[in-house]
Amino acid sequence: MENIILLFLCLILGVALQKVPQFPKNAYQSLNQYVIYVSLPALALYYIPKITISLALLYPLGIAWLGFGLSFVFFYALGTYFKWSKKLIGCLILTGGLSNTSFVGFPIIEALYGADGLKTAIIVDQPGSFVVVTTLGILVAASFSRGNLSTSEIVLKIVKFPPFIAFTIALFCTIFTLEFPEALQNSFLRIGNTVTPVALVAVGLQLKIDTRSKHWSFLTLGLFFKLILMPAFFFLLYKIILGGKGLEIDVSIMESAMAPMITGAILASNYGLKPKLSSMMIGIGIPLSLLTVAFWYWVLSL
Repeated sequence: MENIILLFLCLILGVALQKVPQFPKNAYQSLNQYVIYVSLPALALYYIPKITISLALLYPLGIAWLGFGLSFVFFYALGTYFKWSKKLIGCLILTGGLSNTSFVGFPIIEALYGADGLKTAIIVDQPGSFVVVTTLGILVAASFSRGNLSTSEIVLKIVKFPPFIAFTIALFCTIFTLEFPEALQNSFLRIGNTVTPVALVAVGLQLKIDTRSKHWSFLTLGLFFKLILMPAFFFLLYKIILGGKGLEIDVSIMESAMAPMITGAILASNYGLKPKLSSMMIGIGIPLSLLTVAFWYWVLSL
């Protein structure tokens, strides 16, 4: 419950700071850069080395990797057909294809399924959502941002992306079972824990609810895909087609139903992919997801 309260407090604080004349109007840009260059790399260095690679990862991993692929196909196909701008397509792929599997997902999963459910949620988040945003996420952001980048330029952007650098180091530690000193790990965790509050303040600073905005139709489509279509896809795939049962399957599907990932919205904003729309996807998607997650929990309980 504390995490949920913190979510709304930081979001409201960001919105309130828009009204403070002394507060820099472009402060959200610096906060976004802090998240990308400091907080996310720290999280990678703390969590990734603790992952045990096994076949048990497949179902939870599919949520992030297949979900992002589904988002790409869905929005790219629609965008191409309706001739949307590349920035709009990129924004919807990032915010529709990445779930908030940690800060929103963890407390909800723990409340509903206990400590055993949380173990699966961590697998969905760390080798799943986190790795997707630091690889495929930056690939989409770079490809759909300004101009046409060559393959070498896109690869260079990925390689130079700070969370990806940290992920590469952390993966090396995982493969060779190396660990950082405990004091350093604790430092990584404390720095990494600043991701959500800082990112949400940045989102709040950009959030503007304009009833006449042209973004409402795209917001509706994006949230319908993220909160309804994506979990429906995994329910059909995991439960009906593959016949999956048990806690691991239910938790994985529930994680796919979570609100859009804050980091995905920050990445979209950082690359100029419709920052206002990406902020609305978070600002409206988080409270709305509390209702849709309850619906999917009821469906899975039948």
